[in-house]
Amino acid sequence: MPGTDVTIPRRDGTSMRAHFVLPPGAGARPGVVVLHETFGLNDDIRRLTNRFADSGYAAIAPDLFDRPGARALCIAKTMLSLRSRTGQAFTDIELARAFLVARPEVLGERIAIAGFCLGGGFALIAALEGPYRVAAPYYGEVAKDVKHLEGICPVVGGYGGKDRLFAPHGERLERHLAKLGVEHDLKIYPDAGHSFMSQHDQTLLVRLAARGPMKVGYDEAAAEDSWRRMLAFFERHL
Repeated sequence: MPGTDVTIPRRDGTSMRAHFVLPPGAGARPGVVVLHETFGLNDDIRRLTNRFADSGYAAIAPDLFDRPGARALCIAKTMLSLRSRTGQAFTDIELARAFLVARPEVLGERIAIAGFCLGGGFALIAALEGPYRVAAPYYGEVAKDVKHLEGICPVVGGYGGKDRLFAPHGERLERHLAKLGVEHDLKIYPDAGHSFMSQHDQTLLVRLAARGPMKVGYDEAAAEDSWRRMLAFFERHL
């Protein structure tokens, strides 16, 4: 289902770009806030967002790097927000959620949040702040202290076993959720690396990352199994 880019005004007079898509058919549907990787809101994130709509969910992907000033500075500030667990990035995530739930085609009390890479880390934190029913982090950062996940909603996600940097985060997330007694479905795919759900353009940076410790690259088997598991989990909780 093709979507469209929209502009969402902020209270300070600036605005944020986002990709918004509604599923086909009549009637109100549950929704998903989709958070992008470190590459930002690109065509691949639009593809993933559109797939949520193809599966029956209204979806919005905010551009967390869309701030006044140099893009490099915006990226750096967003990274700092993730580490500090506060800041403008979380305000923008809430702005996207509010835009989504304000639509008459969306069941505002039935919202999930999904994130990939950088967005996976943000999804886990934002799920503690906003009224989400499900969090779906994929190969995202996980806090070392279990207290940072106390009170989180049910979680579904996945990590690549060949990803030497983030596979341990997946193992940590499994331990934290089990200790907290939170319903979850976490899977580490032994043959996949980082960003296994993304179909990146084969730039020099992406080709180099595929050879590095994260083994970045699309893995169809892991991606399709992740979609199957995630949508089944959404069906139970949304």
